[in-house]
Amino acid sequence: MKKVLKNVSFVFLLLKMCIVFGQETSTQKRIVIDVGHGGKDSGAIGINGIQEKDVALNIANAILKLNNELDTPLDIYLTRYTDTLISLFDRTKLAKALKADLFVSLHSNHSDNPNARGVEVYVANQKSEYSNDAPWLAFQLQADLNKQLGFESRGVKFANFQVLRETIDDCPSVLLELGFLSNEDEGKYISDSNGIQPIAMTILQSLQKY
Repeated sequence: MKKVLKNVSFVFLLLKMCIVFGQETSTQKRIVIDVGHGGKDSGAIGINGIQEKDVALNIANAILKLNNELDTPLDIYLTRYTDTLISLFDRTKLAKALKADLFVSLHSNHSDNPNARGVEVYVANQKSEYSNDAPWLAFQLQADLNKQLGFESRGVKFANFQVLRETIDDCPSVLLELGFLSNEDEGKYISDSNGIQPIAMTILQSLQKY
């Protein structure tokens, strides 16, 4: 049976998020959202020509817009706000300069298997004082994206990605692979405005729980 991502009511998610944020204290975490790829680095390209750099930027900007509309927004910064190539070193340097409480790198996946689907979240494969916090957030992101939107959970994985390696001693950091551009259904969902808004809302809800 063909699995379909949930067509979740955006209004319902917005109402739920407002309730959750209303329970928060005035002190908000400082979060750096690393918008993957950019400029001449397109990242993965989907079967319909969708570019990973555009998907990441659209979702990040949607998160930022939703956050800024809240009465008590989180303190969120993006590593890029436009289609610009930023070095991996400068992305992590920004997180350190801002003394971020959390670093989240946004990406989308690709596979030679057109049926591959679901969400993967990576954490650093090295030990630090944040070795427990990062996996907790990774599992939280997967659980929320599965429960709210129907994304399959492909597991929390350990890797030596530069953005994780260079932030591991400064704050919890995760790298989120938001579905497969090589999968026709997921590629359309994560690049369409009807999918981007619920995805951004769900990620923002997860960040608020940290």
